[in-house]
Amino acid sequence: MTVVWGAMLAAGILLVLSPWLWPAGQAPAAGEERTGRLDRLAAGAGVPQLSGTMLVVLSAAAGAVAAAIAWLVAALPVLAVLAGVVGAATPVAILRGRRVRLVRRRRTLWPDVCDLLIASVRAGMSLPDAVASLATSAPDTLRPAFAGFARDLAASGHFDSSARRLKEALADPVGDRIVETLRMARQVGGTELVPVLRALSASVRADAALRAEVESRQSWIRGAAVLGVVAPWIILGMLVMRPEGAKAYATPEGVGLVVAGAVVSFLAYRLMLRIGRLPEPRRWFG
Repeated sequence: MTVVWGAMLAAGILLVLSPWLWPAGQAPAAGEERTGRLDRLAAGAGVPQLSGTMLVVLSAAAGAVAAAIAWLVAALPVLAVLAGVVGAATPVAILRGRRVRLVRRRRTLWPDVCDLLIASVRAGMSLPDAVASLATSAPDTLRPAFAGFARDLAASGHFDSSARRLKEALADPVGDRIVETLRMARQVGGTELVPVLRALSASVRADAALRAEVESRQSWIRGAAVLGVVAPWIILGMLVMRPEGAKAYATPEGVGLVVAGAVVSFLAYRLMLRIGRLPEPRRWFG
């Protein structure tokens, strides 16, 4: 029951602070440039309204709540500290995972975007109008960025600056390549835009199919890593809930064992992820 009351208190504090953490009406524009590392992480994860300062405050609050819950459950200082560190790192880890999933989902959509651009250009539309039309014809997850491009283009009438803001809003390596191709075609002209887009579409489609096959075969590595890390700590949590177990791990030897186990678990988890991770394309034009 103590844990429930602690969780309710933490939720109440978070709700009280929410007007300052997430103020209404202050979300940056879709194409606004994000300079900080945390800002770019939030933008890449599809949460542009979350600034770096908000993320730091959220991480601190999550760490405090996790440490309080661990203290209420086990009353062991070293576990409370470790739980606080894990809780503080959780929002960043969630945003990174969301960014990876978003990039993977978008990777399968870019060939369709190229096909739509090719169809619009071949139908006689100008390049700015062809890109702006994607606000209604592109896949749903990409429409907000292209809708922002259409609004910006209608307001400024300058294709190059609107395309740069579109690239920042998309925050995707393949999107960078497509936008840079369109900018070059707009600046130098020529008749090779359709063949280039067709070749880019085929390349992205082949890369997405190959990555999906490899990732499906290597998914057991991530599952084994998570299981290998979580299982010992579940057992430790069951042990410290008993008075004699908590007393044993409160000694200097017990604290050293817990800290050493945390370091080994972290290194082993990172190593397993490194083994099973495929290199992601970088944003050379970002």
